[in-house]
Amino acid sequence: MTQSNSAVIRETKYILFFTLALSIPMQAIFIVLKSWDITVLLGNLLSGGFAVLNFYLMGKAVEKAVSKDEKEARAIIKKSQSLRQLMLFVVVGIGALVPIFNIWTSVIPLLFPRIAIALRPLFGNK
Repeated sequence: MTQSNSAVIRETKYILFFTLALSIPMQAIFIVLKSWDITVLLGNLLSGGFAVLNFYLMGKAVEKAVSKDEKEARAIIKKSQSLRQLMLFVVVGIGALVPIFNIWTSVIPLLFPRIAIALRPLFGNK
């Protein structure tokens, strides 16, 4: 495993940890509001899983782009961003249209990586 590859894995594990950590209170809120059912959990698993996958794919694209010239690197990043946005759009569509998923929990966990990234400086690079 290369140094950069291990960095992608390490940071993806960090995002996974925070996605799970933020999913617990979200599930608890639904329980407290007495609106929890299996669709809440399934929506959370759907979007939380894809949020982590999105972050991992972004890291792999950046890893690939750093070894290229500027023009090729821009193309790699642009293509990756477009495909990842399409993937997330499809995930939200599935979460909204397929009745086994709760719409709120199919969308909210997609924001968890942003929260984790914002909190990253508090935890250093450990």
